[in-house]
Amino acid sequence: MFTGLIQAIGRVTAIENQESSARLDISNSEIASQIAQGDSISVNGVCLTVTSFDESQFSVDVMVQTLKLTTTGSLSIGSDVNLELATRTTDRLGGHIVQGHVDGIAKIAAISTDSQWTRMDLAIPKDLMKYVVAQGSICLEGVSLTVGEINDPKDQISVWLIPETLAKTNLSKKSLGEYLNVEVDVLAKYVERLIARGQEGK
Repeated sequence: MFTGLIQAIGRVTAIENQESSARLDISNSEIASQIAQGDSISVNGVCLTVTSFDESQFSVDVMVQTLKLTTTGSLSIGSDVNLELATRTTDRLGGHIVQGHVDGIAKIAAISTDSQWTRMDLAIPKDLMKYVVAQGSICLEGVSLTVGEINDPKDQISVWLIPETLAKTNLSKKSLGEYLNVEVDVLAKYVERLIARGQEGK
């Protein structure tokens, strides 16, 4: 489990494409010093397993299905990625519950800025809109954010990024038309499942 509070930005230093997967080497000495082989780590919101590491970088294997369904498949050498280690039971839950199971991909439809914040309008897959509520939580590229506005007719949402978020994540480098990994709040999906099963039993 993760919280959506990014701990560091890593850089992709190598990509090795294999028959049914790809291996990524990601550099960040701060993160590499805290991990062990087999640990789970969130890379742009995707839960991956550390397969090897040294003092300055680590490697993860990405299955072909993950490459197709997330933005991981568009990464290249030099790409910056958001990193978060798995949450420990003693950690504060400062963001929200994030599993690292990406539900879909959002497209940046508009970006506007002023001196204090940046607003992003995002086109969300239609089937995910039912899980999003204004002032609720959503995870974008591994970052826990609050939904500011919802535009149901356009299947769009808006989020506001404060300077701290822009400084500590790779969202500051995203531009119009780019795609972001989306994970909706898992609690909404549990509620939907409970209601559906309850109605079946009537």
